[in-house]
This record gives sequence, structure tokens and C-alpha cells, in this order.
Amino acid sequence: MSDKKENEFLTYKGHPLVRKGDEMYYGHMDERFVIRLQIMSKTEVNGEEFADQVNVFLVDTAELMNPRKSIVKRSEKKGLYQAMDIGAIWLERALSEAEKN
Repeated sequence: MSDKKENEFLTYKGHPLVRKGDEMYYGHMDERFVIRLQIMSKTEVNGEEFADQVNVFLVDTAELMNPRKSIVKRSEKKGLYQAMDIGAIWLERALSEAEKN
């Protein structure tokens, strides 16, 4: 398998989406901001589990920042779709503002 294939991630609206357990990160870790999604509860439908309550965080990736202070925005959404939708909006706005400054 080529190195390129090993380094590819699932993407959403042009940004990588990485999941481990009930936590996901959306965005490039080398950029100023990323979105952290935390699945708080799940519902079962026809034998499949779906995210029910999801916490969404806009996180500043500055290296020296205190982890608690790195959270810029926070929201709780019902379902992964709504969480990803608001996360994508926050990320694009934050990265756009960071480019201006």
C-alpha cells in the first residue's frame, strides 16, 4: 500500500474527520482551529447505534494554550448531522478570521 493511501482520512467539506471511539476531530491539526465532537449518548434504531446527543467544541490549537482555555465555543446538538453542520460553519469562520489577522 502506498504512503499516500495510508495518510488519507475521511473528509467532510474539504477537512479531515478522524474518529476514535466516541470522540471525533474535524479539521487539520496544523491549522489554528479544529472542531472536537464528543458523542454523549446514542440511540438504537433497527439494531444500529446512532449519535443522539453530541457536544461540539471549537478548539484553538495553539501549542502553549491551557486545554481548558483552548475551547473557544461550545454547543450541544441533537444528532451528528446537526453537530457536523454547526462545526463546519464555526471552523470556516474561525479559519477565515485567523487568516485576516
